[in-house]
Amino acid sequence: MDKYLYVAMTGASQNALAQKAHANNLANISTNGFQKDLEQARSMPVFGDSFPARAFALSERPATDFSPGALVETGRDLDVAVQGRGWIAVQNPDGGESYVRTGSLNVDALGVLRAGNGMPVMGNGGPIAVPPEQQIEVGEDGTISIRAMGEGPRVMAEVDRIKLVNPDFKNMTKGLDGSIHTKDGKPAQADANVKLVSGFLESSNVNAVEEMTSVLALAKQFELHIKMMNTAKDDDQAMARVLQIS
Repeated sequence: MDKYLYVAMTGASQNALAQKAHANNLANISTNGFQKDLEQARSMPVFGDSFPARAFALSERPATDFSPGALVETGRDLDVAVQGRGWIAVQNPDGGESYVRTGSLNVDALGVLRAGNGMPVMGNGGPIAVPPEQQIEVGEDGTISIRAMGEGPRVMAEVDRIKLVNPDFKNMTKGLDGSIHTKDGKPAQADANVKLVSGFLESSNVNAVEEMTSVLALAKQFELHIKMMNTAKDDDQAMARVLQIS
């Protein structure tokens, strides 16, 4: 009886955690470049001082769905998205690198080029700094070109080049900040085959119908686990009455 109750209890607890994962996906359905989290459940033996005679339900996030979202045209020169596979390198607050799929780029008051999440965009030698300019363009290969203050319309100067990478999916994981990191902690190598498209942003790859279906299914499973726990309680009370009569 106690095993039956334990499995039902852990199942209900893990269902609640799984719902949080799908709720987070739904909350970011309008977040540009968001990569949805996958979720799965499995049984896990209970290891301890004795033999693993019990198992409990475990909900886990095995991976992130790295499939690209649809491209949405904005017409803004500093809105860029990656075509096909690849990532834009940005600098973390700790000085390391992380990676994003889309960049609603902007130049701050100090001239630093930043992604939509506020992190500096990495170039050939570090974060990209943009001099005062009248116009800025982002090339397909990530080249940043500007028309400096006072220059003619045909005078464009190359400032830097956005670091574009394409690491192996097996070495990539999503961090708590929502950006992608390498599992080994080493910066990914620049890849000249990665291309950008200017004037577009990549939408979230979350499918609202799939996520809502999963949330409803998990809610039904949660109710079933609660019913199982109530049944275990009723059975235990019935057994106690039988023992009292005997």
